[in-house]
Amino acid sequence: MYQVTIINGDNEIEIHNPNVNNLKLETGSIKKEINKIDSFNISFFQNNPAHGNLKPLKTLVNVLNTKTGVYEFEGRVLSPTSKMGNDGLHTYEYECEGELGYLHDSQQRHMEFRGTPQELFETILDYHNQQVEDYKRFEPGVMEVTTSTDNLYVYLSAESDTFEEIEDKILDRVGGELQIRKENGIRYLDVLERIGGDSSTEIRIAKNLKSMTWSVDPTEIITRLTPLGERIESEDEEATDASEARLTIKEVNNGIPYIDRPDLISEFGIQGGSVTWNDITLPDRLYNAGQNWLDEQKVIHAQYEITALDLFLIGLDIDYFGVGNSHPVNNPVMGIDESLRIIGKTTNINSPQDASLKIGDKFKTLNEYQRDANRSARKVNDLEQIVSRQSERMATIRQEMDNVDDILEEINENIGDADIPALEESINNLNSAVSDLIDAVDAIPDYDPATESEDGLMSAADKTKLNLIALTNSINLDDLKAKLGLITITDTINLDDLKSRVEALENEGNEG
Repeated sequence: MYQVTIINGDNEIEIHNPNVNNLKLETGSIKKEINKIDSFNISFFQNNPAHGNLKPLKTLVNVLNTKTGVYEFEGRVLSPTSKMGNDGLHTYEYECEGELGYLHDSQQRHMEFRGTPQELFETILDYHNQQVEDYKRFEPGVMEVTTSTDNLYVYLSAESDTFEEIEDKILDRVGGELQIRKENGIRYLDVLERIGGDSSTEIRIAKNLKSMTWSVDPTEIITRLTPLGERIESEDEEATDASEARLTIKEVNNGIPYIDRPDLISEFGIQGGSVTWNDITLPDRLYNAGQNWLDEQKVIHAQYEITALDLFLIGLDIDYFGVGNSHPVNNPVMGIDESLRIIGKTTNINSPQDASLKIGDKFKTLNEYQRDANRSARKVNDLEQIVSRQSERMATIRQEMDNVDDILEEINENIGDADIPALEESINNLNSAVSDLIDAVDAIPDYDPATESEDGLMSAADKTKLNLIALTNSINLDDLKAKLGLITITDTINLDDLKSRVEALENEGNEG
């Protein structure tokens, strides 16, 4: 599925072929994140054509997805590492970086800039292009973000390279997400409000979700807030701005400079912090601003790490897992049922269906945090009860199966002894046991919302199989017929016919 080539000048060499039993890298891992430089880590043995042909910062590397026709990595070789294992086998490892890394190869100049974000972006890239080789050039592309006034006043620094200045002066101040786009052999750099889109391809248990890690970071929470307003000029003529006091809420809050959130303190304890409003000059306004901030605070920083099967690669999903895309994620055990955005993805080119996804940070209020925790606890409790009831049902079925086995053994003994009355009673017992078994199977509950067309606690395919459970799965009546050689067992056994056949056998024995 992936073809990897390296380029040295006009010489292009294939070092990984997508076909089975063909040229392969030992390992190859592509990592992508929003507004980060892509990376591609590879390793190979001495017999790979890459050996001796990789030059740091000079050799170019391309990874082509042969299924989609899209290059999933384009960049250059960075640092090499050589290893020898205890078996004496040498392995060579290289780290490669994506094309955004070319922006580290130029320094910006010291200058005062006034203008629009678009003009600043063009100025930065123009100076970059003046300093680097042609294959490292970027043309300014689409600029979708701006400020409220569509104006910036900044100083560029000769101490920073181009990538650092784009991060600091545009992404951090104005916003946006970087995207490389190529048209007619020209490389464009876009700054979009958002890369990717909303996908209907689900990530859920019993379909494509393999593992999921959910972590929360409450370290940024403030449960006791100290609001601060404008600076108060000091009477000390030697005082600096840094040492000047600020307006507080003491005079409107009974001499106390902070505001508490009792519900947050109960949940997380006292976590102090301050927020500054330079434009507020009145204590009562400052108090209201602080109270509003505390009430609206998003208290929990949640992040997810997911390993999922990319079923698009085998034609079972309509969309693939792309960085920037949002997907519905359903994990009832962890209480997650919402659309989450992929901000990072790691792809193993030797096992591309196993996608490791980094889901974007989400902030939760206290109510959301407690609601999700309670929902998860309820789901676990419900699942425990369901499993317990299912175990009881299965135990009943096993007991009924044991009864059927015992009765069949009794039938075999009676046939061997030609005891017709006992045989009739045994067959009646068998019919009764089969009926009990069918009742036990029918009593297995169908857990909503599982149906034959929709997955639920179990998959739709498993639900269909469950509805088709029959006695033949445990008792092979044809095999019993073959052993007897005489009797045709159907849903209803004809005892008169069985009796006449046994009498015929006895008469043949007497004549013999």
